[in-house]
Amino acid sequence: MMTNKSAFLLSAVFFAALCLADEAAKDVFYYGADISALSKVESLGGEFKDSAGSPADAMELFAENGWNCARLRLFVNPNGKGAVVNDLEYTLKLAERAKKAGMDLLIDLHYSDTWADPGHQNKPEAWESLDFYRLREKVESYTAEVIKSFCDKGICPEMVQIGNEINPGFLWPEGRIKWKEEKSWLRFAHLIKAGIRGVRKASPEGKRIKTVIHTALGGNTAATKTFFDYMEKYRVDYDVIAQSCYPWWHGTLEEIGENLKFMAGRYDKQIIIAETAYPRKENFSKGKGSWTEERMAWPMTEEGQAQFLAQLVKTAKSTPDGKCIGIFYWYPESINVKGMHTWMNAAMAMFDKNGKALEALKTPLKHK
Repeated sequence: MMTNKSAFLLSAVFFAALCLADEAAKDVFYYGADISALSKVESLGGEFKDSAGSPADAMELFAENGWNCARLRLFVNPNGKGAVVNDLEYTLKLAERAKKAGMDLLIDLHYSDTWADPGHQNKPEAWESLDFYRLREKVESYTAEVIKSFCDKGICPEMVQIGNEINPGFLWPEGRIKWKEEKSWLRFAHLIKAGIRGVRKASPEGKRIKTVIHTALGGNTAATKTFFDYMEKYRVDYDVIAQSCYPWWHGTLEEIGENLKFMAGRYDKQIIIAETAYPRKENFSKGKGSWTEERMAWPMTEEGQAQFLAQLVKTAKSTPDGKCIGIFYWYPESINVKGMHTWMNAAMAMFDKNGKALEALKTPLKHK
């Protein structure tokens, strides 16, 4: 028979265990990989190998090397061309693979049929006729349905992005931000809040799925302040600030580090670097951006790619109060395959032309 003293001691031990588990969870640093195109690359014959050159399952390879979170995008009704394949069915299957490999999930809702980024934030075609109020309702119901689909399969995401790189707004034209027009910020806030409500509605009892607001402002502290001050002004109840930090577009690592420090000091939010990458070779189309020696301070080689990533991790972990909880490398699986355009001609991949894992893939194991 259990005495009152025994019961008290048992309760105390249980409570202490919960506290320790909670503290351990707080200490987790996400080494994330946006591997949204993985299944498509594999379907077109893409093969991956470990650093010794032996064939390997790519998902397991990421997990074995310490990548503990998969970021997966989701389009509403994609056309299936190139990498625009992430409908719900495709993404659920990929998410199941990630969870089976022991990885957490960050779901990146684009609220579009195709790429959403600072230059493109087009509404899904099926939503074109909706007025603002019905659009707001649709954002909430769609978000809830999608997240419920994951949770019903036992693969609830740990984090959900309400839009992708949305510093110019999203769901254009209704949700487009005109930075000097107050009403546009208010409309945008209403739509963001609808997405957050959808996540909350679909979250299982007792579980808070973290909601993420993602901008592509990197080292731009002034623009970051304007954007997230408006989120404070309109009382948007989100959990995580996310930034894209590609050095050639978003500044030096020093500037990015200063912005991390600024965000940590001004906002009571966790922070992630939701997208980053660095070239492993020079012979590719650089496209638009500011390719300066100062920004691209590392060699554009396999070794330089690993050096950049190691320094970025160090910068992120130096954020005051441990508020930066992870970095996410974008499209590390982007090897060349026949029948599919490859971003930057595979220059940003963490694998060589034969699918062999490069040094950058080992980053989590070296920088725990």
